[in-house]
Amino acid sequence: MIKQIEFYFDYISPYSYLADSQLGMLGERTGARIIYRPVSLGGIFKATGNASPIANPAKGKYVRDDIARWIRRYRVAFGNNPHFPFNTLRLMRGAVAAQLQGRFESLHPAAFRAMWVEGQNLADKEVVSALLSRAGVDSSAIESEQVAAQLRANTDEAVRRGAFGVPTFFVEEEMFWGNDRLDFVEQAVTA
Repeated sequence: MIKQIEFYFDYISPYSYLADSQLGMLGERTGARIIYRPVSLGGIFKATGNASPIANPAKGKYVRDDIARWIRRYRVAFGNNPHFPFNTLRLMRGAVAAQLQGRFESLHPAAFRAMWVEGQNLADKEVVSALLSRAGVDSSAIESEQVAAQLRANTDEAVRRGAFGVPTFFVEEEMFWGNDRLDFVEQAVTA
């Protein structure tokens, strides 16, 4: 039986970007199916009492240094987004809309690139609309109750299953948090 990896992510998370840069190769090596679950990281933080690392200056400095190490290890393009942090609710609704419209494969890499390589202001409604449009997503869908409800459901499901941040992965019911846990994710799908 082919196993699947559920990947809960928010584009605001640089660690989600780093994890995403490796998931395709992991899927190819293992034959595992990747299931993408867009969530609201802010919603997860609110539900679990967690906070962004930048809320703590010492942790924020550590994270900057840590991300630099991962960029070197993974050999991925990365640029600090000058608009960070900001609310990604519209963008994450856009990811859900892209899934519902069958355009996720076009939007997903472009959204991470816009966030963590190009440094676009993805809090800006017009910037998000243009990104969605280039991916072939009807951006008016992000205002729909169906899309909003699906994003809330994804976020609630992540919290119910134990997530407290992103990236979070599930292989069956086993949870893994962080891009640094991909080795364990790979072991879980090949066991």
